[in-house]
Amino acid sequence: MLPTPDVKDVDYDLVYEPSEDTFLLLDTLEEEQQYIREKFAGKVPLAVEVGVGTGIVSTFIQKHILPSSILVGVDVNPNACATMVRTMQQNMNAGVEEPRVSDTVQMSLLSGFRDKCVDLLVFNPPYVPAESVPGLPASAGDSSWLEVALDGGEDGMAVTWDLLHNLDDILSPASGVAYILFCARNKPDQIASTMRQKGWKVDTVGHRKAGWEVLSILRFTT
Repeated sequence: MLPTPDVKDVDYDLVYEPSEDTFLLLDTLEEEQQYIREKFAGKVPLAVEVGVGTGIVSTFIQKHILPSSILVGVDVNPNACATMVRTMQQNMNAGVEEPRVSDTVQMSLLSGFRDKCVDLLVFNPPYVPAESVPGLPASAGDSSWLEVALDGGEDGMAVTWDLLHNLDDILSPASGVAYILFCARNKPDQIASTMRQKGWKVDTVGHRKAGWEVLSILRFTT
């Protein structure tokens, strides 16, 4: 079992705390590591995590799954962006052989990225059903950043559909792969069916019951 990155000195009133969904992502990426490495053999892939939280998943990817990747973490929460940088610094060993290039960007989804450039995409979205998607807080110290990390609007899918509808413009056409987490209330089977009708190959690669919630991770490839 690959070690989980350490996360220290985090204000969990402002940044989403690693939970069952986070650990399901880590376990799934570990199980998928051979598939991912073979997919990007011989190239330096661009790996992007949307919604980095503490940065534990991004750190795990670059430390254990794709050590030579260029990794970018994206989050609308400035506290999450700063925390990801610290988590990376706390966990990456100095003097490693593999060049490690990572950065974080405060932005919404992937609106500023060049089309069809992302090789590996990982997204733990705000998936909790709510009346609406909350607006962005006015300041970095506003505790309602946690609502932004959790509440996904109708069926918990408003934010995720924004990304899925643009997935063809996000992933690299030859080898791009996306891992996206869903809860049962998001109706992942219906989502998979809809995306297959659009030409995507969709596989359930992670599944776990976490208390009253049932979580799944779907893998999307062309």
